Amino acid sequence: MEMAMKTRERGRSMAGPALTGAAIFLIGTGALAGAIAWGSSQGDGGTARAAAAKTAVAATTAQPAAEATAPAAAATTAPAADAGMADMGDHTSYHAPAKAGQGSLDDAPYDPRVPPVGPGTVHDVTIALEDVTLEIAPGVRYHAWTFAGGAPGPTIHVRQGDTVTITLRNDGAIPHSIDFHAARIAPSRAFVDVKPGESFSYSFTATDPGVFMYHCGTPPVLAHIANGMYGAIIVDPAKPLPKADREYVLVGSEWYLTNDGKAEPAGIDMQKARHLEPDYVTWNGFAGQYKDHPLVAEKGEVVRFYVVAAGPSFDLDFHVVGTLLDKVYVDGTTTNVWRNVQTMLVPAGGGMVFDTTFAEDGLYPVVSHSFASVDLGQVGLVRVGDATGTMSH
Repeated sequence: MEMAMKTRERGRSMAGPALTGAAIFLIGTGALAGAIAWGSSQGDGGTARAAAAKTAVAATTAQPAAEATAPAAAATTAPAADAGMADMGDHTSYHAPAKAGQGSLDDAPYDPRVPPVGPGTVHDVTIALEDVTLEIAPGVRYHAWTFAGGAPGPTIHVRQGDTVTITLRNDGAIPHSIDFHAARIAPSRAFVDVKPGESFSYSFTATDPGVFMYHCGTPPVLAHIANGMYGAIIVDPAKPLPKADREYVLVGSEWYLTNDGKAEPAGIDMQKARHLEPDYVTWNGFAGQYKDHPLVAEKGEVVRFYVVAAGPSFDLDFHVVGTLLDKVYVDGTTTNVWRNVQTMLVPAGGGMVFDTTFAEDGLYPVVSHSFASVDLGQVGLVRVGDATGTMSH
């Protein structure tokens, strides 16, 4: 299966002020020298959309489509209404009331709806490794390394016991690899570097159910994941889970920018990445996209979330405001099910499956309850029923 992707702009991912791909590769096993300049203000302007991924063959892929300065120290007298907010820049928009139904989910930069399992028990998946300029927030462009042209890469969906054959075709400028957390296989044999212009294939059996991360494992892994090389694979258990009415995949990740990405595309700032100082934290690679294009559900429906914390460094504290997580399928288990959980930790590199229901119509924020991440764009909404009005968080 060929995973073809559309993007607004294409080009070598580490041009201009960013680290060159060759430089990162050549010094990947040692320390990266120096830091690239800090980005200035963060962006939430503009209306252009990042391109969503589209598969050329049916069934096993989804359509792929920060650090704000800390608030001022507390005053000893009552602060003015806007005190402490002056340095937050455009990120304050993630707290602004979102209007119900202001954007269709069909127009979101990344389609979060889970694709169906492909036919048969053997799944041949070909992924092109591409250097692409993506939009990661409204009006903010970034030179990315990608699986099939998007960040995250395409969602792969198989059944427990199926065989997955992965073929990487490197159309980029430097070597890359692919590490599947769902695979029980020798990394030295399978997760090997593929040079530009070359291809490489390996197969594994999806023995464990759950939702798992995949990512580039080429050193420095921090740079490759932070540059967009991550995605999710869903492995349905042999005995299916109870039916859900709607299913969504949410991949959490961070972006570390050399500049604000407005006048010219940003690249990766390795100093920020090492210090865990992101400019944006996102669901599915684009800040605030499901605030503007809400997920949808109906009252009483079972909504299943497949959640992966791609990092490269941040954990996720998954929380849906206004309800509880009725069932939590912890990692690859379908028997150790936690019930009625308010917030659940998904560690960096981990994945979990969550079922929830909504008792009444309305707007329900979906966040990581680590609110620095919400400040930086990791917030979305579920619109239940024909909800009207606004919601902020």
